[in-house]
Amino acid sequence: MQIATPYSRGPTDGDTFDQIAQSLEQVGYAVLSGVLPASLTDSLFADLKALEQAEFKPAGVGRQDDFQVNRFVRLDKICWLRGESQASAEFLAWTEKLREGLNRRLFLGLFDYECHYASYPVGAFYKKHLDAFKGQSNRVLSTVFYLNPSWQPADGGELVLYPESGSEPLEVILPEYGKLVIFLSEEFPHEVLPAHRPRHSIAGWFRINTSSAVRVDPPSY
Repeated sequence: MQIATPYSRGPTDGDTFDQIAQSLEQVGYAVLSGVLPASLTDSLFADLKALEQAEFKPAGVGRQDDFQVNRFVRLDKICWLRGESQASAEFLAWTEKLREGLNRRLFLGLFDYECHYASYPVGAFYKKHLDAFKGQSNRVLSTVFYLNPSWQPADGGELVLYPESGSEPLEVILPEYGKLVIFLSEEFPHEVLPAHRPRHSIAGWFRINTSSAVRVDPPSY
């Protein structure tokens, strides 16, 4: 099941959060367009394009001691968002509202949110993977917000969501400008097909706090 796009927003963010919560509860993922104001989407795209290439680092697989760059798995480059620009600060403020809204509706216990700009040069991909393994990660919800003006089917770079078991795709999602995808991190293997033009997005994760007296959650970056 996919929420029809473009999504017609109601008078408040609450309408959007209701739609997201309902879809997460029913099928485990949501696909929406027009969620953020067009002005903020444009500002995020300008912010990404203004970053120096040196600020983007090759993306890797794993975290902390297990982190490694594997060009057979993924070829994108990333730059973490810390709210240093006005656009990224406004985006993070919106995700904070979303976190609070989903906690009220679904009692997920979401604690914080981490995200980065992701840029895929021509030919880049990310092979089929899970964002979190059951009981082994604090990532609960994965999000992708696309920043690709005038994207066409021939441009490739689709996000493919798979069921927990089985090889047939659930959804093949074109990375169109202003589209938001949210899914349960432990439930949906997914991949990014090769892009035929530069492809940009903000990839993020809502997390729960699994810190204890003997273990502290790893930092986002």
